[in-house]
Amino acid sequence: MRSIGEMARDSGLGVSALRFYDRAGVLVPARVDPASGYRWYAPEQLDEARVLARLRRAGMPLADIRLVLAGWSGADPALVRRLLQAHLRRLEAGLTEARSEFSTLRALLDHRENPMTASPRTDTVRLSLGSTELAGAIDAVRFAVGKDPELPMLGGVLFDVDGDTLHVVATDRYRMAVARMASGSDPASASDSASAGHGGPREQVVVPAPLVDAMRALLGGDEPAGFAVETARVTLEAGERQVSGQRLAHDFPDYRRLVQLPAGRRVVVDVPALREALETGPVRTAEAGEPGPSSRDVSVLATTDDGTVTVVGDGDADGNSVGVDRGFLLDALAAADRDRLVLEFGAAPTAPLAIRRTDDEGTFSLLMPVRLDP
Repeated sequence: MRSIGEMARDSGLGVSALRFYDRAGVLVPARVDPASGYRWYAPEQLDEARVLARLRRAGMPLADIRLVLAGWSGADPALVRRLLQAHLRRLEAGLTEARSEFSTLRALLDHRENPMTASPRTDTVRLSLGSTELAGAIDAVRFAVGKDPELPMLGGVLFDVDGDTLHVVATDRYRMAVARMASGSDPASASDSASAGHGGPREQVVVPAPLVDAMRALLGGDEPAGFAVETARVTLEAGERQVSGQRLAHDFPDYRRLVQLPAGRRVVVDVPALREALETGPVRTAEAGEPGPSSRDVSVLATTDDGTVTVVGDGDADGNSVGVDRGFLLDALAAADRDRLVLEFGAAPTAPLAIRRTDDEGTFSLLMPVRLDP
């Protein structure tokens, strides 16, 4: 007999997936301890679990998976073969349709005047920023910078200058962080009147992550920091120190559309208590095929009637519970740098979870939820 943990390790299905398929009557354990409720699986069920894992990765509907497992050990495999062939035809038809849609989208992109990969820039930006404020803004978003080599435009931090406001933004698709600060000028250091702050139209500059880290290392004193962009080169000066490098020659996605969320349930949380609950509370493993990094620990958050956020196990989750990457949430709590924060839950468990400061609505992060049902 195999324990549920051993079965998860040997089959490729997560513990939470095995529990789900037990409740769904798809793969029922051979024995359940009546006292503890612990599940035990017979040796022959390992083969079925491995088949189930493959079918799930292939996206077969649950109803068909039931029939495949029911006929897997039978003398006549005709039903299983027909189900596999039917699902393969659906996948091929879906792929053909997807290729057609993507071909149309590429054609539309080709006709746009502003392609995803921008031509060399000629714009100039000059700002005087508070060193402490800029360091705090970078710290608030750095954790969300993307690392996917196929999406180089997400491998940096966006500096969005609009009038007297600077937004610093980072995203890796699964999380987004935004920090807002005022941009001004330092007349004493201005070489001419045109350099006393950015007075032109809105400008967006994507600074690669290594250069952002070098800029952050420069910040630490009380002196103002001079942020400048000339064509493709970004420079930061703080006192007598300077660091510079090339900007990313890519456009950043329009983050303003991504942060326009309908109002949700707001709960003020004690950050040290929530952090302890996340670190010691129940977790589940993100299942194969779930979008996002692999081998993630998922925490399930629930809100009580009195406005308390709790970390719950599988048995206590309900339709309003939200699954989030535990590491991502811990990163967001640390980046917010407050003992009390607002967690904003969307109207549905599929909506992003917002982590907001109580004293600064312009600095926040969003986490995409993790699907709880396999």
